[in-house]
Amino acid sequence: MSGAAMARAIDLEAVRYELSARIAAIDVRAPYLGCGEVAVAVDEIRHIAHHAGLNPTVTVAHFIEAALARGERGAVHGWLSMLRDAVGADRQDVAACDAFAAACSVRLAA
Repeated sequence: MSGAAMARAIDLEAVRYELSARIAAIDVRAPYLGCGEVAVAVDEIRHIAHHAGLNPTVTVAHFIEAALARGERGAVHGWLSMLRDAVGADRQDVAACDAFAAACSVRLAA
């Protein structure tokens, strides 16, 4: 692995750590937050993930934001669990995004 590739890998780990910490913080505070506040926090995660190239995380964040925009709050813990899984995903390709989108469709429909 080249030095640049190693630096990118280290940066990506730092980003994943930060996103995981943010998700945990949202999860703890979620019972006390309104939909809008959760949506703002998820949007921040989406922006960071987008800039880091964590595509499944971006996909899941979009689904969560859409659900919150509709006023759905019932399964925030489950949504955040899915978001946490997306942050840790090894693959960042379209197929991985599609798989997470399908999982979100099932979970958000339940």
